Amino acid sequence: MESAALITDLYELAMAQSYLEHGKTGKAVFSLFVRRLPENRNFLVACGLETLMKSLENFKFGDRELKYLKSLGIFKDWFLDYLRELELDLEFYALEEGTIFFQNEPILQVEGPLPKAQLIETLVINLIHLETLIASKAVRNYIAAKGKTLVDFGLRRAHSPMAGLLSARACYIGGFNGTSNLQAGMLYGIPVFGTMAHSYIMVFDQEEEAFRAFAKSFPDRVFLLIDTYDTVEGAKKALKLLKEGIKVLGVRIDSGNIPELCREVRRIFDQEGFKDVKILVSGGVDEYDIERWVSEGVPIDAFGVGTKLLTSADAPYLDIAYKLVEYEGKPKFKESPGKKTFPYKRQVWRFFKDGRFDYDKVSRFQEGGLVKKVSFPLPSLKEIRERVLEQINQLPEELKSLRKKVEYRVEVDE
Repeated sequence: MESAALITDLYELAMAQSYLEHGKTGKAVFSLFVRRLPENRNFLVACGLETLMKSLENFKFGDRELKYLKSLGIFKDWFLDYLRELELDLEFYALEEGTIFFQNEPILQVEGPLPKAQLIETLVINLIHLETLIASKAVRNYIAAKGKTLVDFGLRRAHSPMAGLLSARACYIGGFNGTSNLQAGMLYGIPVFGTMAHSYIMVFDQEEEAFRAFAKSFPDRVFLLIDTYDTVEGAKKALKLLKEGIKVLGVRIDSGNIPELCREVRRIFDQEGFKDVKILVSGGVDEYDIERWVSEGVPIDAFGVGTKLLTSADAPYLDIAYKLVEYEGKPKFKESPGKKTFPYKRQVWRFFKDGRFDYDKVSRFQEGGLVKKVSFPLPSLKEIRERVLEQINQLPEELKSLRKKVEYRVEVDE
């Protein structure tokens, strides 16, 4: 496996060398947190901890990495020797994956020798940021869908294959039923879904011929894409197969006036008694579409959500930071305008009213709150997902809105 040691920025190593030169090797605490929620987010979902822990297992400086660093002419030989023998004897304190959180609450805190805790900054931010961003977006889709099936179709539009893989994991944690991503299915055990592309329909001379060919190839998995030419006519051809006894499980619509087409397609199947045929909608779908169609009673059974989900199109980044909060037991903090930080290792306490979130309090660390020392084995994907869904049920209704109506109260003990 490729080493993760150079998934970092130059200044991390430059600082580490200088720390060592000046004897700054004492115990440090760094905190990862989000300063402000995006404008249209009421909460976020902590995600990516397991991915980070696995990456850190391979945070090793081997011959290849050290040869490259030496070629830069920046680092001293003794420092390169230090990196060769580096062991990350660090402790991690974190919100459990799947925990709903808010602004200025520590997602992860890293404790240990200053140079080592500094070196992993970029990797920590990168991995936690991506999966937290996508899991938070996925949960919005889950809330909007009100129990309807959700499938991640976003791999081809993700910012890289790795982003697609990690995002599929985050989507499943955030309430999705499955993914089209086979690598995610293999590595994480996420259920996989798929139908066909328009190219499959077009390669045959007739649309009905394509439908019959697919049904012959996969008689137990007949899910037909019906909008290549004329969606209503495609539905009628699917109906013809049904009347012949071919088991068509469902149809997918990827374009056009979705509410109008879904209602007509539903009517076509229902009037002939085929009420079990499912309608899946895809093509630029996001949580705002899902909320609108569900509230209007559009007969849709499942949504394939892709581009806008895996790019978190309406909020493509978080104001996330990894900051020194304590060194050798002394408080450390910034006072920069707009970027003030809070000192000391922190704990999050959550208070409830009538079984719903009421407010949170962030104070100096002590055991018993939401932040826990990371220990192994880590929870399963299923357990993380269940934690998310349980906490969604504990949210006040106004926080479930796709638009910001209130600011959740987080009291920070300074």
